[in-house]
Amino acid sequence: MNPQDLLEAATLAFNLVGMVVCLVGLTLAQKMSRKWPGYVIAVIGFQIATMPMFYQLVVMLRH
Repeated sequence: MNPQDLLEAATLAFNLVGMVVCLVGLTLAQKMSRKWPGYVIAVIGFQIATMPMFYQLVVMLRH
């Protein structure tokens, strides 16, 4: 299996984990007096969820 096939198979896992991390961050931001730690966690979750798409974009632009 080449890396592209592995990435396509793991896309669902990346999306689910990223979505959960993002929701946890947004929930923390809503409940805490300082909102920035929750927003940072939400951004990290968004980056996890979009990592496969960004990887495909980088690979496409390299060719």
